[in-house]
Amino acid sequence: MTDPDPSPPGHHGARLSFQGRMAYGDYLSLDPILSAQHPLSGAHDEMLFIIQHQTSELWMKLALHELGAAREAIAAGRLHESFKMLARVARIMEQLNSAWDVLRTMTPSEYQQFRPMLGESSGFQSWQYRMIEFVAGNRNPALIGPHAHRPELADALRDELARPSLYAVVLGRLAEAGFDVAPPADVAAPTRPDPAARAAWGAVYADPQRYWSLYELAEKLVDFEDYFRRWRFNHLTTVERIIGFKRGTGGTAGVDYLRRMLDVVLFPDLWDLRSAL
Repeated sequence: MTDPDPSPPGHHGARLSFQGRMAYGDYLSLDPILSAQHPLSGAHDEMLFIIQHQTSELWMKLALHELGAAREAIAAGRLHESFKMLARVARIMEQLNSAWDVLRTMTPSEYQQFRPMLGESSGFQSWQYRMIEFVAGNRNPALIGPHAHRPELADALRDELARPSLYAVVLGRLAEAGFDVAPPADVAAPTRPDPAARAAWGAVYADPQRYWSLYELAEKLVDFEDYFRRWRFNHLTTVERIIGFKRGTGGTAGVDYLRRMLDVVLFPDLWDLRSAL
């Protein structure tokens, strides 16, 4: 059957009419995405602020997709399958780091033109960021509070706290390999240094050829946290550059709060063992 709408010469075979066909914007649902920016002021830089945070949330959505799949693969013993997912999460964190470079082109004076429009909204209230921390093992039930007005989000975070974290599942693989490692007694508690787990990882790193899959899994987790730490540091630097030591719009101590967050370690056993090797 002859194509009723062939491409005109000189367009390299590209279709130029999409009446009744799936087009690029249709597949990606671009109309609602590109119409989701609603600045509340006339400030030029407010569009930058909105898009930077919206795109970060999209990357976080993908990170959660990959972390969830990686956790399932690890729990099922399919470690090699999880490596690609965890590597992708590290690259996602790299993208999130690059986003701060764009936001830092905004000066303090430019930010002040629309900051009052934010009210008490703050990145501290990002439920996806909180979910990433909960999945990784940095868990604090009190931090569900900012989402209590959205029951579906609060319930999703509570459900996550009822599941073993990514690192708890990894500890299960250590136990499966014969190491004397016990799962966390309280899955809702944050990951804490565990001498038994650190000793097990020490054995893995002492003989990587014997425990190659566990060795590579550990390094994938370290890669993830490495980029995650950089994201936190770049967040701190960006905030200090733009608002100095003012309190955050969400009520935190701003820079001082972000500096304290730099001390939070997701996988302490994997960092502590390095001093003993």
